[in-house]
Amino acid sequence: MQRPIVGITMGDPVGVGPEILAAALAAGEIQAACRPLIIGDPAVLSAAAGRLGLSLAFSRVSGPGEARFADQVTDVAAVSDLDPSRVVPGRPSPETGRAMVQYILSAIGWALSGKIHAVATCPIHKAAMHAAGYAWSGHTEILAEKTGTVRYRMMLAGDRLRVVLVTIHTALSTVPGLITVDRVAETIRITAESLVARFGIPHPRIAVAGLNPHAGEEGLFGDEEITVIAPAVELARAGGVDATGPHPPDTLFIPARLSSFDAVVCMYHDQGLIPFKMLHFDDGVNTTLGLPIIRTSVDHGTAYDLAGTGRASHKSLVAAVQMAALQALALGG
Repeated sequence: MQRPIVGITMGDPVGVGPEILAAALAAGEIQAACRPLIIGDPAVLSAAAGRLGLSLAFSRVSGPGEARFADQVTDVAAVSDLDPSRVVPGRPSPETGRAMVQYILSAIGWALSGKIHAVATCPIHKAAMHAAGYAWSGHTEILAEKTGTVRYRMMLAGDRLRVVLVTIHTALSTVPGLITVDRVAETIRITAESLVARFGIPHPRIAVAGLNPHAGEEGLFGDEEITVIAPAVELARAGGVDATGPHPPDTLFIPARLSSFDAVVCMYHDQGLIPFKMLHFDDGVNTTLGLPIIRTSVDHGTAYDLAGTGRASHKSLVAAVQMAALQALALGG
């Protein structure tokens, strides 16, 4: 099957996105996995490559229809035309904030129309986006709104661990009130459906973490396991999902136990991301489940403190593009 077309957004022009993108292209691993179309700013990307001492050839195009995917030349859809002399690493502006949002919107439109098979995103900065006049809180919310999706979840994935979150960016004090039987059961179902359709796992096994220490110790340390999580697991099982739990979170992530599961559903952000990043700090991938399009991302931020230094790792981006390509192939892209 022909390599899928993956649209790779450049992310925040003053973050590490342009540099990790240039480094990943120079390594050649992206081109081996897909036909890449960079969605961003040719001049800014060229400047980043120059800072890294990389000799890369770019072809400026207006969109996927003009891309040629030639060897040794990378097509860049010129969504913005920023002045590189005014794009200072680590120093966002409303102009750079607007540009990074436009990259995402262009990628979503081309993916929905079938002009590209998947989207992989470099990091954006929420405050910069707000300074540019946009009210979204991040990539996921933009994707959900523009694709008309209400049924979606965040997965962090690597070759040793996949975690899916019931709640994401919310204060820890609000978590107990947000986890309901329906919300947990729906997370389990979305996870199972995505593992089958996009990861090629025909009979996924899903572990569900408890919320409280020792999974509540039969109600001694909280009753959410009894009143919410266990009923949600049973509801998912009644629908044919191979799910177990609630499991005590402190023993669930032991490697020997993880080998028995294809994914772990976690109740809140740090419950899933702390063990995940211990295993996959450099090569973890963020992918949004439930969307009508394929979207993966690096699992780190703009890292303004590293922007312009050349020290940021491109491994997560390579992994994100590879996963996007594999999901596209699984769906027949």
